[in-house]
Amino acid sequence: MGLIDPLGGVNIEDVAAENPDAIVKEPIDIMEGIKMDQAIKVAEKMGFPPALINEAAENMLKLYDVFIKYDASMVEINPMVEDSSGIVMCMDAKINFDSNAAYRQKKVFDMRDWTQEDTRDRQAAKADLNYIGLDGTIGCLVNGAGLAMATMDIIKLHGGTPANFLDVGGGATAQQVTEAFKLITSDKKVQAILVNIFGGIMRCDVIAQGIIMAVTDLELKIPIVVRLQGTRVDDAKALIAASPLKILACDDLDEAAKMVRCSYLSMHMSKSKLT
Repeated sequence: MGLIDPLGGVNIEDVAAENPDAIVKEPIDIMEGIKMDQAIKVAEKMGFPPALINEAAENMLKLYDVFIKYDASMVEINPMVEDSSGIVMCMDAKINFDSNAAYRQKKVFDMRDWTQEDTRDRQAAKADLNYIGLDGTIGCLVNGAGLAMATMDIIKLHGGTPANFLDVGGGATAQQVTEAFKLITSDKKVQAILVNIFGGIMRCDVIAQGIIMAVTDLELKIPIVVRLQGTRVDDAKALIAASPLKILACDDLDEAAKMVRCSYLSMHMSKSKLT
Protein backbone atom coordinates (compact mmCIF):
# COMPACT_ATOMS: atom_id res chain seq x y z
CA MET A 1 0.00 0.00 0.00
CA GLY A 2 1.43 3.35 -1.00
CA LEU A 3 0.47 6.52 0.85
CA ILE A 4 1.18 9.95 -0.61
CA ASP A 5 0.60 13.38 0.89
CA PRO A 6 1.07 16.07 -1.78
CA LEU A 7 1.17 18.79 0.87
CA GLY A 8 4.45 17.47 2.35
CA GLY A 9 6.42 18.76 5.31
CA VAL A 10 3.49 18.61 7.71
CA ASN A 11 2.22 16.27 10.40
CA ILE A 12 0.49 13.42 8.54
CA GLU A 13 -1.86 12.78 11.48
CA ASP A 14 -3.11 16.39 11.33
CA VAL A 15 -3.63 16.11 7.58
CA ALA A 16 -5.59 12.87 8.01
CA ALA A 17 -7.87 14.55 10.54
CA GLU A 18 -8.32 17.94 8.86
CA ASN A 19 -7.98 17.22 5.14
CA PRO A 20 -8.24 13.47 4.48
CA ASP A 21 -8.71 13.98 0.72
CA ALA A 22 -5.12 15.31 0.56
CA ILE A 23 -3.84 11.78 1.27
CA VAL A 24 -3.63 9.55 -1.78
CA LYS A 25 -3.60 5.79 -1.16
CA GLU A 26 -2.84 3.27 -3.88
CA PRO A 27 -3.09 -0.47 -3.12
CA ILE A 28 -0.40 -2.60 -4.78
CA ASP A 29 -0.70 -6.29 -5.63
CA ILE A 30 2.40 -7.76 -3.99
CA MET A 31 2.53 -10.54 -6.62
CA GLU A 32 2.31 -8.22 -9.63
CA GLY A 33 4.05 -5.15 -8.22
CA ILE A 34 3.26 -1.54 -8.97
CA LYS A 35 2.07 -0.75 -12.50
CA MET A 36 3.11 2.30 -14.53
CA ASP A 37 -0.50 3.47 -14.84
CA GLN A 38 -0.84 3.38 -11.06
CA ALA A 39 2.32 5.45 -10.59
CA ILE A 40 1.15 7.95 -13.23
CA LYS A 41 -2.19 8.34 -11.45
CA VAL A 42 -0.43 9.05 -8.15
CA ALA A 43 1.99 11.51 -9.79
CA GLU A 44 -0.95 13.39 -11.28
CA LYS A 45 -2.66 13.59 -7.90
CA MET A 46 0.57 14.89 -6.37
CA GLY A 47 0.41 17.86 -8.73
CA PHE A 48 3.45 17.26 -10.94
CA PRO A 49 3.21 19.16 -14.27
CA PRO A 50 2.31 17.05 -17.36
CA ALA A 51 5.90 17.13 -18.68
CA LEU A 52 7.21 15.51 -15.48
CA ILE A 53 4.45 12.97 -14.81
CA ASN A 54 6.33 10.05 -16.39
CA GLU A 55 9.59 10.94 -14.63
CA ALA A 56 7.83 11.13 -11.25
CA ALA A 57 6.13 7.80 -11.99
CA GLU A 58 9.48 6.20 -12.89
CA ASN A 59 10.83 7.33 -9.50
CA MET A 60 7.93 5.62 -7.77
CA LEU A 61 8.57 2.38 -9.65
CA LYS A 62 12.24 2.48 -8.63
CA LEU A 63 11.33 3.17 -5.02
CA TYR A 64 9.01 0.17 -5.03
CA ASP A 65 11.82 -1.97 -6.46
CA VAL A 66 14.10 -0.83 -3.61
CA PHE A 67 11.36 -1.64 -1.10
CA ILE A 68 11.03 -5.22 -2.39
CA LYS A 69 14.66 -5.96 -3.29
CA TYR A 70 16.07 -4.94 0.08
CA ASP A 71 13.27 -6.25 2.34
CA ALA A 72 12.31 -2.80 3.55
CA SER A 73 9.44 -2.37 5.97
CA MET A 74 9.13 1.32 5.08
CA VAL A 75 10.47 3.68 2.42
CA GLU A 76 9.54 7.26 3.23
CA ILE A 77 10.48 10.07 0.84
CA ASN A 78 9.86 13.60 2.08
CA PRO A 79 9.93 15.53 -0.12
CA MET A 80 9.83 14.35 -3.73
CA VAL A 81 10.10 17.58 -5.71
CA GLU A 82 10.73 19.28 -9.01
CA ASP A 83 13.95 21.30 -8.84
CA SER A 84 14.64 24.61 -10.57
CA SER A 85 15.95 22.82 -13.67
CA GLY A 86 12.82 20.69 -14.04
CA ILE A 87 14.18 17.40 -12.67
CA VAL A 88 12.22 15.19 -10.26
CA MET A 89 14.30 14.47 -7.15
CA CYS A 90 13.92 12.58 -3.89
CA MET A 91 15.38 15.11 -1.46
CA ASP A 92 15.27 13.15 1.78
CA ALA A 93 14.48 9.61 2.83
CA LYS A 94 13.87 7.35 5.79
CA ILE A 95 14.16 3.63 5.17
CA ASN A 96 13.52 0.83 7.66
CA PHE A 97 14.60 -2.74 6.93
CA ASP A 98 13.04 -5.94 8.21
CA SER A 99 15.44 -7.39 10.78
CA ASN A 100 14.08 -10.86 10.01
CA ALA A 101 15.69 -10.53 6.58
CA ALA A 102 19.15 -9.68 7.94
CA TYR A 103 20.49 -13.09 6.86
CA ARG A 104 19.85 -12.26 3.19
CA GLN A 105 20.51 -8.50 3.41
CA LYS A 106 23.94 -8.79 4.99
CA LYS A 107 25.37 -5.92 2.95
CA VAL A 108 22.64 -3.57 4.20
CA PHE A 109 22.89 -4.59 7.84
CA ASP A 110 26.69 -4.43 7.79
CA MET A 111 26.35 -0.70 7.17
CA ARG A 112 24.70 -0.16 10.56
CA ASP A 113 26.62 2.51 12.48
CA TRP A 114 26.68 1.33 16.09
CA THR A 115 28.47 4.51 17.21
CA GLN A 116 25.15 6.31 16.78
CA GLU A 117 23.34 3.96 19.15
CA ASP A 118 23.31 3.02 22.81
CA THR A 119 26.03 0.44 23.53
CA ARG A 120 23.36 -1.68 25.24
CA ASP A 121 21.53 -1.98 21.91
CA ARG A 122 24.61 -3.53 20.34
CA GLN A 123 25.04 -5.86 23.30
CA ALA A 124 21.39 -6.93 22.98
CA ALA A 125 21.71 -7.51 19.23
CA LYS A 126 24.77 -9.72 19.72
CA ALA A 127 22.88 -11.85 22.24
CA ASP A 128 19.76 -11.92 20.04
CA LEU A 129 17.67 -10.10 22.66
CA ASN A 130 14.99 -7.48 22.13
CA TYR A 131 15.92 -4.64 24.50
CA ILE A 132 14.89 -1.02 24.97
CA GLY A 133 16.34 1.00 27.87
CA LEU A 134 13.92 3.13 29.91
CA ASP A 135 14.26 5.52 32.86
CA GLY A 136 12.95 3.41 35.75
CA THR A 137 14.51 1.39 38.55
CA ILE A 138 12.93 -2.07 38.17
CA GLY A 139 14.51 -4.27 35.50
CA CYS A 140 12.30 -6.64 33.52
CA LEU A 141 13.18 -9.96 31.90
CA VAL A 142 10.23 -11.45 30.02
CA ASN A 143 9.54 -13.79 27.10
CA GLY A 144 7.18 -12.37 24.51
CA ALA A 145 6.58 -8.75 23.54
CA GLY A 146 2.96 -8.69 24.71
CA LEU A 147 3.82 -10.19 28.08
CA ALA A 148 6.72 -7.73 28.41
CA MET A 149 4.34 -4.79 27.83
CA ALA A 150 1.89 -6.21 30.37
CA THR A 151 4.71 -6.69 32.89
CA MET A 152 5.80 -3.07 32.55
CA ASP A 153 2.19 -1.94 32.94
CA ILE A 154 1.64 -3.92 36.13
CA ILE A 155 4.88 -2.58 37.62
CA LYS A 156 3.57 0.93 36.96
CA LEU A 157 0.18 -0.01 38.40
CA HIS A 158 1.80 -0.86 41.72
CA GLY A 159 3.88 2.30 41.90
CA GLY A 160 7.14 1.10 40.34
CA THR A 161 8.91 2.29 37.21
CA PRO A 162 10.27 -0.18 34.62
CA ALA A 163 13.93 0.25 33.72
CA ASN A 164 13.68 -1.56 30.40
CA PHE A 165 11.73 -3.59 27.92
CA LEU A 166 13.51 -6.93 27.45
CA ASP A 167 12.04 -9.83 25.51
CA VAL A 168 14.24 -12.94 25.49
CA GLY A 169 12.03 -14.62 22.90
CA GLY A 170 10.57 -18.10 22.87
CA GLY A 171 13.74 -20.17 22.67
CA ALA A 172 16.20 -18.51 25.04
CA THR A 173 19.13 -20.51 26.40
CA ALA A 174 20.63 -20.30 29.88
CA GLN A 175 23.50 -18.30 28.36
CA GLN A 176 21.07 -15.79 26.84
CA VAL A 177 19.40 -15.34 30.21
CA THR A 178 22.83 -14.59 31.70
CA GLU A 179 23.46 -12.04 28.94
CA ALA A 180 20.05 -10.53 29.62
CA PHE A 181 20.94 -10.06 33.30
CA LYS A 182 24.25 -8.45 32.32
CA LEU A 183 22.35 -6.08 30.07
CA ILE A 184 19.78 -5.16 32.71
CA THR A 185 22.34 -4.62 35.47
CA SER A 186 24.61 -2.53 33.23
CA ASP A 187 22.06 0.21 33.98
CA LYS A 188 23.11 1.53 37.40
CA LYS A 189 19.60 2.82 38.09
CA VAL A 190 18.27 -0.74 38.34
CA GLN A 191 17.54 -1.57 41.98
CA ALA A 192 15.44 -4.74 41.54
CA ILE A 193 14.58 -7.22 38.80
CA LEU A 194 11.29 -8.92 37.93
CA VAL A 195 11.52 -12.07 35.81
CA ASN A 196 8.18 -13.04 34.25
CA ILE A 197 8.32 -16.17 32.09
CA PHE A 198 5.49 -18.18 30.58
CA GLY A 199 7.01 -21.44 29.40
CA GLY A 200 5.23 -22.63 26.30
CA ILE A 201 7.96 -23.45 23.81
CA MET A 202 10.49 -22.29 26.39
CA ARG A 203 11.27 -24.55 29.36
CA CYS A 204 11.06 -22.93 32.78
CA ASP A 205 13.86 -25.07 34.18
CA VAL A 206 16.26 -23.72 31.52
CA ILE A 207 15.31 -20.19 32.52
CA ALA A 208 15.82 -21.05 36.20
CA GLN A 209 19.31 -22.42 35.41
CA GLY A 210 20.10 -19.19 33.55
CA ILE A 211 18.88 -17.05 36.45
CA ILE A 212 20.97 -18.98 38.98
CA MET A 213 24.01 -18.84 36.71
CA ALA A 214 23.59 -15.09 36.18
CA VAL A 215 23.08 -14.23 39.84
CA THR A 216 26.12 -16.32 40.80
CA ASP A 217 28.44 -15.10 38.04
CA LEU A 218 27.47 -11.43 38.40
CA GLU A 219 27.33 -11.58 42.22
CA LEU A 220 24.05 -9.69 42.17
CA LYS A 221 22.92 -8.17 45.47
CA ILE A 222 19.71 -6.51 44.32
CA PRO A 223 16.28 -8.17 44.91
CA ILE A 224 15.18 -10.60 42.20
CA VAL A 225 11.58 -11.75 41.99
CA VAL A 226 10.84 -14.65 39.64
CA ARG A 227 7.41 -15.59 38.34
CA LEU A 228 7.45 -18.77 36.25
CA GLN A 229 4.51 -20.62 34.71
CA GLY A 230 4.29 -23.36 32.10
CA THR A 231 6.53 -26.17 30.86
CA ARG A 232 8.57 -27.89 33.62
CA VAL A 233 7.72 -25.17 36.10
CA ASP A 234 7.96 -27.57 39.07
CA ASP A 235 11.53 -28.47 38.08
CA ALA A 236 12.32 -24.77 37.84
CA LYS A 237 10.90 -24.07 41.29
CA ALA A 238 12.92 -26.94 42.74
CA LEU A 239 16.12 -25.52 41.25
CA ILE A 240 15.42 -22.07 42.70
CA ALA A 241 14.44 -23.50 46.10
CA ALA A 242 17.62 -25.57 46.26
CA SER A 243 19.77 -22.59 45.44
CA PRO A 244 21.34 -20.67 48.36
CA LEU A 245 20.75 -17.43 46.46
CA LYS A 246 18.18 -14.87 47.54
CA ILE A 247 15.78 -15.29 44.64
CA LEU A 248 12.14 -14.71 45.53
CA ALA A 249 9.67 -16.99 43.72
CA CYS A 250 6.03 -16.05 43.15
CA ASP A 251 3.24 -17.74 41.15
CA ASP A 252 0.94 -14.75 40.68
CA LEU A 253 2.00 -11.84 38.43
CA ASP A 254 0.10 -9.24 40.43
CA GLU A 255 1.74 -10.40 43.65
CA ALA A 256 5.13 -10.59 41.93
CA ALA A 257 4.84 -6.94 40.86
CA LYS A 258 3.93 -5.92 44.41
CA MET A 259 6.78 -8.02 45.78
CA VAL A 260 9.44 -6.52 43.53
CA ARG A 261 8.21 -3.02 44.36
CA CYS A 262 8.33 -3.73 48.12
CA SER A 263 11.76 -5.36 47.83
CA TYR A 264 13.08 -2.32 46.00
CA LEU A 265 11.64 0.06 48.62
CA SER A 266 13.09 -1.99 51.49
CA MET A 267 16.54 -2.00 49.91
CA HIS A 268 16.30 1.72 49.14
CA MET A 269 15.33 2.51 52.75
CA SER A 270 18.18 0.36 54.06
CA LYS A 271 20.68 2.26 51.90
CA SER A 272 19.23 5.58 53.08
CA LYS A 273 19.74 4.61 56.74
CA LEU A 274 23.33 3.60 56.05
CA THR A 275 24.11 6.97 54.49
